[in-house]
Amino acid sequence: MIVSREKIREISKEIKKEGKKIVFTNGCFDLIHKGHVYLLKEAKKLGDVLIVGINSDKSVKKIKGEKRPILKEEERTFIIDNIKGVDYVVLFDEETPEKLIKEICPDFLVKGGDYKEEEIVGADFVKKSGGKVVIIPYLKNFSTTKLIERIKNE
Repeated sequence: MIVSREKIREISKEIKKEGKKIVFTNGCFDLIHKGHVYLLKEAKKLGDVLIVGINSDKSVKKIKGEKRPILKEEERTFIIDNIKGVDYVVLFDEETPEKLIKEICPDFLVKGGDYKEEEIVGADFVKKSGGKVVIIPYLKNFSTTKLIERIKNE
């Protein structure tokens, strides 16, 4: 379900009251590929509810440049929302999901294997709050950048 920032705060509080575990991951998710789906599938195994934060178009442009995103936020949120195991999708405008992570206070913060724990935004907060940071092994040769290069070269 695609929800607003305000709604995800309410939902997160309810989930916590019920004693369920929240898993959170985030990304641009521009040109969805096997690596994205693998990450989400593995993340879901860690807890009861999987929340995915997606960078808004404005945020992606700040991070990746004016030519990105390729897919607009409405398309990216729709696709992620329809992947089995994803419970909630929320957009964020900031360059990092730090504020969103603090609002949700997940039990598990998940990123792909192309990150080191010390590089993960929100990791310190999650650990101080009693949660865990989990790095899912990266699937080699599956990235949006590689996919764009492949398309350009064909």
